[in-house]
Amino acid sequence: MKAMLCKSYGPPSSLVLEEVPDLKPAKGEVLIGIRACGVNFPDTLIIQGKYQFKPELPFAPGSDVAGVVKAVGEGVTQYKVGDEVFSLVPHGGFAEEIAVKAKLVFPKPPGMDFPVAASFLMAYGTSYHALKDRARLKEGQTLVVLGASGGVGLAAVELGKLMGARVIACASTDEKLALCKEYGADETINYTKEDLKGSIKELTGGKGADVVYDPVGSDFSEAALRATSRNGRFLVVGFAAGDIPRIPLNLVLLKECQVVGVFWGQFAMKDVMKNMANTMELVQFYMEKKINPHIHATYPLEKAHLALEEMEDRKVKGKVVISMGG
Repeated sequence: MKAMLCKSYGPPSSLVLEEVPDLKPAKGEVLIGIRACGVNFPDTLIIQGKYQFKPELPFAPGSDVAGVVKAVGEGVTQYKVGDEVFSLVPHGGFAEEIAVKAKLVFPKPPGMDFPVAASFLMAYGTSYHALKDRARLKEGQTLVVLGASGGVGLAAVELGKLMGARVIACASTDEKLALCKEYGADETINYTKEDLKGSIKELTGGKGADVVYDPVGSDFSEAALRATSRNGRFLVVGFAAGDIPRIPLNLVLLKECQVVGVFWGQFAMKDVMKNMANTMELVQFYMEKKINPHIHATYPLEKAHLALEEMEDRKVKGKVVISMGG
């Protein structure tokens, strides 16, 4: 099979497309013939050795996969050859095959095509876990989403609106904010033109945000925290801007607010049944046409590096997908 490999840490252009041995499922595993793999911001970090986890070299990046079951390992009874499925994996998705623990595999909903399925789990799984489990977002509360036009950000906008919140979307261009409006944002803030803290305060009548969803980091984090309400929840989702902020903890004390970590990958691996329940709820939302990933572009496997470069350059709105064809 073919795989796009990271053989040494470096930029996307350093990835190498190679033939590697075909895989066989171990006990409790499902072998998936990958048809599509979503690209996520952590993929740009893991190939540079900047992510929380460093797989042994060489490895293929890619975590969101969708495809067809090619074989099942000993003890697997819930799937059979030919089933269409999707899954989250730590890495290995930029390839034609992958072996996955059966408990991390989900049936692909009828009518959901492979690129959409590969755009689903990480974006919506992260955002639903963040808003439902970590923030306990309630109807009528105000949700501020930073990086709102990205994969997880746009999912947070869509889900926040579905959950009954008033959603304020924050992004770096008017074009990105226009997409956020299409996905349900009530208000928008262009934080390259407007003062983030002041704009949030103005839009909330001075109260501040009940929940802030922050996958961006950098200086935006402190500004948004300063605009969080008393008893508000500030969700630490990621650091797409590149800098991990150092937050003055006196702000947390003065506001009696909570700074809450969101690590959906860990949640999915450790709380399997709860994650499965969340995923089934998300699938139902999709089937009812209440949510739908926005796919920015699709690239073939041999051009996966271009997808990663587009992600690094902050050009992606929604999701970008690697397609293996078929």
